[in-house]
Amino acid sequence: MCLLLAGVTATLASCSAGTPAAVAPARGAAQATPKGTPRVHAVRSARAAVPGRPGAAGSASPLPLPAALAPFGAPAFAGEGTWHPAGRPVRGVPAVYETALIPPGSAKRAGIAWMDTRLLSAWLYSGSKSPGGGPYRYTAPVRPAQAASLVAAFNGGFKMADAHGGYYTEGRMIDPLVPGAASLVIYRNGSVTVGAWGTDVTMTGNVVAVRQNLVPLVAGGQPTPLAASGDWRAWGNTCGAQSCAPSVPGIEHQWRSGIGVTADGALVYVAGPALDPLQLAGLLARAGVVRGMQLDINPSWPVFATYDPPSPNGLAAPANGSKLLASTKQGPWTFFEPWWARDFITMSARPVR
Repeated sequence: MCLLLAGVTATLASCSAGTPAAVAPARGAAQATPKGTPRVHAVRSARAAVPGRPGAAGSASPLPLPAALAPFGAPAFAGEGTWHPAGRPVRGVPAVYETALIPPGSAKRAGIAWMDTRLLSAWLYSGSKSPGGGPYRYTAPVRPAQAASLVAAFNGGFKMADAHGGYYTEGRMIDPLVPGAASLVIYRNGSVTVGAWGTDVTMTGNVVAVRQNLVPLVAGGQPTPLAASGDWRAWGNTCGAQSCAPSVPGIEHQWRSGIGVTADGALVYVAGPALDPLQLAGLLARAGVVRGMQLDINPSWPVFATYDPPSPNGLAAPANGSKLLASTKQGPWTFFEPWWARDFITMSARPVR
């Protein structure tokens, strides 16, 4: 049970602490390709990443390639801030790029994923614990019909009792949407954006899903005042350094994840093992995010995975999935587990129209 902490600023708590309700079965190394392992499909993706990135004839043009990210200090490792393609190509070009940066004041890498929303369609999958209130048509495990086009997937936000926001999906208002809350919004055509509810984004007939979590973390391309305030407890209850037991005091620098949108509409995901809210916001802003929000926190929940089947129309599966960060507890298998009870977002190849 998570407790809300009183303060001048309304404290926002997360029930992310602890471990999953079920333990994932043991898996062999063949089920997830380690980062950096050469793959024929990945090499083909890299060669397709030419200036202009022409898509298939008659389709919408892909977004411009993301520029390399400048490290916050002297480069800490080879390739810091350099993007590399990940996941299956869409219309012959990469739709996801990944990199890593060391945030200021840290020695640990944070993973960053950039997603081309002209090539990818988003969908919100719901769980029995977040948001609850099922059953849902789209819930874990990802089914073969959806696995045929799946490129990437990532975690959602807090349990709704602690999200201080609402949840709308599959034509149902699971929890009332809150004005001003940070919101990930998905539209009927699969496009997706992030913003403050009631100002940046509102309900329209084309909205099919809204996932709210806390308040904006990035606005106008900068960390919000609350992100920069040092009031890290306002961004959720965290686990301790070695334990997630309720009796163990939380720590400021803990696993955190976030999502945001760039000026040209790309979606950016960030996760890292030892981040405070300002570091998370700074990483999103460094990657070009103009509006961003925190997603789930603590060791058991942040996860970003890409899928690269050996054949162009092959099924995404744990065996052809890769983690953004090798150190996340969850991985490519998570979204294919029937017992997974948390919400998550999938990014799939957008059909040619």
